[in-house]
Amino acid sequence: MPWRALLRETRARLARTGAETPDADARHIVGSAAGAEEAGLASVLDRPATAGAVARLDAMVAARSEGRPLQYVLGWWGFRSLDLLVDPRVMIPRPETESVAGWAIAEAASRSEAGEATVVDLGTGSGAIALAVAVECPRARVHASDVSPEALAVARANLAGAGRAAARVTLHEGDWFDALPEELRGRVDVMVSNPPYVADGDELDPVVADWEPLLALRAGPDGLDAVVRVIDGAAAWLRPGGALVVEMAPGQTGPMAERARRAGFSPVRVEQDLAGRDRAVIARRP
Repeated sequence: MPWRALLRETRARLARTGAETPDADARHIVGSAAGAEEAGLASVLDRPATAGAVARLDAMVAARSEGRPLQYVLGWWGFRSLDLLVDPRVMIPRPETESVAGWAIAEAASRSEAGEATVVDLGTGSGAIALAVAVECPRARVHASDVSPEALAVARANLAGAGRAAARVTLHEGDWFDALPEELRGRVDVMVSNPPYVADGDELDPVVADWEPLLALRAGPDGLDAVVRVIDGAAAWLRPGGALVVEMAPGQTGPMAERARRAGFSPVRVEQDLAGRDRAVIARRP
C-alpha cells in the first residue's frame, strides 16, 4: 500500500477518535513512520510502505488515539532551529518559550560582542533554551540546571545530537541556584528561566495534566513560588549590567515586574509573545 493511501486512512482513524487536528497529526505521524522528516512527506507519498513501517505507524496511531500528546508520540519536536528529543520526562517545548529564548539570545549576543558571554538557564528541562542560545550565539557559554535527573537525561541526549555548540553547554543537577558553581556568582551575563508557573488549584487540559511532568508545571497556591525564587535570587549571580529573562503567565507579569523593581533591577520591562500576550519579565541589574 502506498503512503498516500495510508495517510488517508490515518487521517480517518484519528478523526474517529475525536482528535482536534486529525489532518496535521496524520501528516506528522505518517511522515515519521515513513522516515520523511528531512525530505518531506510529499517525497514518499507514492512509494509503497514496508511492513515494519506500517507497524510503527499503527503503534503511533494507537498511542495518539489514547490521548498521548503528538510530540510524545513522535518522540521529538521542533524548537527554533532545533529538533529535540521529548518524552514524558520533560515538558513539551512551546511557541511562547521560543520567544523567551529569542530575548535571551538577543541579550547574550549584545554582550558577546566584547568577549564570551556567560548564560545560565535555570530549570532547563529538555535543554531547549540552553541549546538554542548555544547554537544561535556562538560566543556564549551556557550553564543549564534542573532538579530532575530524568529531565537532565533528556537534555543530555539533546546535547549529544546538537553538534559542536553542545560543547559550550554544561549541565548541573540541583534546585535552582543551589545547582550552580559558586564561581559563577556575580559573573553571569544573562540568566533565563521558564519555571513552573501554574497554580496548584488551576485546572489543566487533560492532555497536559495526564502526560506532562507536574513538577515542571505547578508552583504553589498562586503559581508564583518558582518565579519569585528566581527573581529574588538572580541579582546575586548577575554581573552589573546583566539581564534576567523570566517566562510566566500573562496575569503574573505586572506584579512580578514590580517585584523585580523592588529587588533593585532597573530598567524592567514586560515582553509579549507572538500571540500578543504578556509573557516575560526582562530586568537588568544596574
